[in-house]
Parts: sequence; structure tokens; C-alpha cells
Amino acid sequence: MSDKLEDSQQQESHDDLFEHHRFEVDLGQQPLRVDKFLVDRLPNTSRNKIQNAATANCVRANDKPVKSNYKVRAGDMITLVLPYPPRVIELIPQDIPLEIVHEDDDVVVVNKQSGLVVHPGYGNYSGTLVNALIFHFQNLPKAQIKSYGEDGVEENTDGTRPGLVHRLDKNTTGLMVVAKTELALPHLAAQFFDRTVTRAYVALVWGDLEDDQGTVTGHVGRSLKNRKVMTVFPDGEFGKHAVTHYKVLERLGYVTLIECRLETGRTHQIRVHMKHIGHPLFNDNEYGGDRILKGLSSNKYNQFIKNCFELLPRQALHAKTLGFTHPGSREEIQFNSEIPADILAVLNKWRVYTTNMKD
Repeated sequence: MSDKLEDSQQQESHDDLFEHHRFEVDLGQQPLRVDKFLVDRLPNTSRNKIQNAATANCVRANDKPVKSNYKVRAGDMITLVLPYPPRVIELIPQDIPLEIVHEDDDVVVVNKQSGLVVHPGYGNYSGTLVNALIFHFQNLPKAQIKSYGEDGVEENTDGTRPGLVHRLDKNTTGLMVVAKTELALPHLAAQFFDRTVTRAYVALVWGDLEDDQGTVTGHVGRSLKNRKVMTVFPDGEFGKHAVTHYKVLERLGYVTLIECRLETGRTHQIRVHMKHIGHPLFNDNEYGGDRILKGLSSNKYNQFIKNCFELLPRQALHAKTLGFTHPGSREEIQFNSEIPADILAVLNKWRVYTTNMKD
């Protein structure tokens, strides 16, 4: 949140207030202080700034000002109003290198690198994949459709996601398709909605999976305790239906290389599903994979894992395969990408380690 939030104490002298954020409290949410509720949902925002805003009557529950100790309840509508308008996101072309796997008149397929946010948003106004795309490609379509994929479903109502029909997490690498025309955009979006797109990921997970293949089914939704992460609701009371199919590619002792195929595309689906069955992704700092979960208690092993984490400072997840019906030719096409160097380096270290264990 902008540092201007600190100036919200002045708001009572302003006639015009602007709504910056609105959140509906999830069903099942346990009573929680509104300052904690908001800080969990607003990146780069301190609890002190939220409290200052509440003191200035800028935090509201169901359109009424509340103090920072107000306990939110299921169904509450929490809003943050400030005496200045929200920042308008301006799309700026930026010369960010892209790995182009395929390009024709209708679509472009890119192999997204780690650390690249897909589209501009709060806290990421530049340096995104979209900034790179509009530099490299002219007149990408900006139709107001829904986008589907690794980060869920969201209305593209602000025009800040030209050509996008799906997304990948910031630190997930791999293949993405981008529409280049107004006709290609809804055609591709419909394929994601109808679940006819082929998506296969490779992931390195903690532990030795019991079965060579399996399916994880469980509603995925934002955690009721921490909105920054997702969780599985087995009874289906909350979240959205999600299905992940996996098969073992290589067993490496205390970790396993698997392939995951998505039947649905929920936020962090593979990451949260694998954690749910007790096998978090290797070095996934949001889902508990960034600590030693399997193996020895020796200093030597601890150093080995530390070295692996340094080689791969992100979750071990790569979108390897992408297949869809071409919106122009209507032919089925499929693309594959190589496992990126950082994941491959860690795999090779584990291969050497497991070989030495057997000797």
C-alpha cells in the first residue's frame, strides 16, 4: 500500500472519498481483528498503517467506520476508503527478454522464466510478462474476458492483461500461450474454461510417494487463517473443485520427481495439493517445502540440502507441456520445454547423492 495511507488521518476534512479495496469475508471465517484481516490481504502493508487508517475512519465494515480491533465475521464487507483516487496502472513496454517457443499470426507461446510476475497489479506495476509482451508484440487484444490457469479465475476488466488467458505463479517456470488477435483471445479462453487444454508439469517433491501414480481431489480456496496461501477443504464446504493427476518419474530417496496433469486450474493447485498429501514441493517457502522434511539429521546432510536450496531458490515446479486447439487452423498442437537449469542442477545433485547412498 502506498505510503499515502499514512496521510489518511486527514481524511475527515475531505468530502470526496475513494474506495481502494473491498473484501467480502469468507463463509467459515472465524472472528479476526480487522487490522490483521487487511494486512493478510494487502501486500507491502504494515499493520501500523492499517491501524492509522482505522483511526481516521478509513476502514469500514458494511459501510460503517470501525476501529482496528473490530472482529470481522463471515459475510462482512470490508472496505478501505482514502481521500485520493486509486493508482491507475499504466502499461509501459519494457525490453525484458522472452524465450519465444512458437509464434504465428494468432498466438505466441513463451517459456516464462522464474521471478517474472505475469501481469501488473498491486505492488507490481512494471517488470511483468505483460510489459515484455507489449514491447515485443503490437496491438495485443484487451477484451474484457476471464483468465484461467495456475492463479485461478479473474475478470480482466481493467485492460492490464492483453493477450492473457492463463497465468503461472511468479516463481513457476514454463509454457504459456498468449493470444495475438481479438478472435484468438476468446477461443483460447474457452478452451481453458472447458478444460480441453493439455497441461503437464514436472515437480520435485519431498518424500517417497507410496504409489507410482494417483489423483488428488480436494476443494482449493484461500486459507481462512492466512489469505496469502491456499488450502484444501476436503469436505467441499469452501473453495473450488480441484483435481490433480500425478505419476512418478524418478525416485531419488528422500525426494521424488513427478509429473502433474491438471484437470482444473486453481490458484497454487499443484503446490497445495501436494502439501495436502504430505509431499510439499521442494523449497516451496509458502507451503513448507523450504525446510528439511525427509532425510538424515547429520551436519553433512543439512549442508547438502542448503546447497540444493541455494541452487534452486524457488519451488521446484515447471510447466513442461502445453497443448491446445489452434484458434486459426483448428488443429491440435502441443509444445514441450526442457526442464530448466536450476531444477536440473538439483536433480543431478540428488542423483549423485542417492547413488553414493547405495554404494
